[in-house]
Amino acid sequence: MLNIILFGPPGAGKGTQSAKLIEKYKLVHLSTGDILRAEVAAQTPLGKEAKLLMDKGVLVSDNIVIGMIDAKIVKNMGGNGFIFDGFPRTLPQAESLDKLMATHSTSITMTLALEVNEKELFHRISLRGKSSGRVDDQDEATFHKRMNVYNNETSPLKHYYKSQNKLRQVNGMGEVDDIFNALCAEIDKGA
Repeated sequence: MLNIILFGPPGAGKGTQSAKLIEKYKLVHLSTGDILRAEVAAQTPLGKEAKLLMDKGVLVSDNIVIGMIDAKIVKNMGGNGFIFDGFPRTLPQAESLDKLMATHSTSITMTLALEVNEKELFHRISLRGKSSGRVDDQDEATFHKRMNVYNNETSPLKHYYKSQNKLRQVNGMGEVDDIFNALCAEIDKGA
């Protein structure tokens, strides 16, 4: 199985690139936000538990998110693999994901880290905010808060995956197709 974590700061192009990678490699997209919304809509036991927390304004626990990911993995074990988008975001989540994958006799194949400078990230997010109407994407203070969270909580995962020899850093600057080709080259080298 080809199991990829697509990694990068807000605005790095993870959504754009994951859609192209899913199509090319026939992977199952595991976006925690999408999974959470689907579980809540389907009123599964985990979805009901998550909704209670969300209604209180509390973050959904890692255990609930891991449970939802587990259900999605079990449902799609016969496929080519998975692409994780937006998860893991912290070291405890990465460790939980590794344990979960091991229970299914598989593991993360590689982590593809899109490298984009902060000026370009803000430019991309601002454009996205204008086209989508999302005010939060147009606010520089909000952008800097997101970057602080990324730098403090998520960025350390690079070291975690590098220590496992699973980190592939890819230049996320330039044309979408050039970035996609660079990602595919890393996948094809390491798969």
